[in-house]
Amino acid sequence: MAKKTEKNEAATITIQYYRSSIGYAQKQKDIVKSLGITKLNQKVTRPDTPSMRGIVAKVPHLLRIVE
Repeated sequence: MAKKTEKNEAATITIQYYRSSIGYAQKQKDIVKSLGITKLNQKVTRPDTPSMRGIVAKVPHLLRIVE
């Protein structure tokens, strides 16, 4: 059997929902909802992958990456 390699510390990013999606397209609202965000100013932690950064880049006027 081949052993799986595990990362000791997986890189993560914290995403903050800082502006309401009222008045924006439904697709943008769905992007925010797909991240598991339900409230304004809520912060969620997700893996730091190119796809996750791409999701945030689709709605930079609604989400920000908190350091």
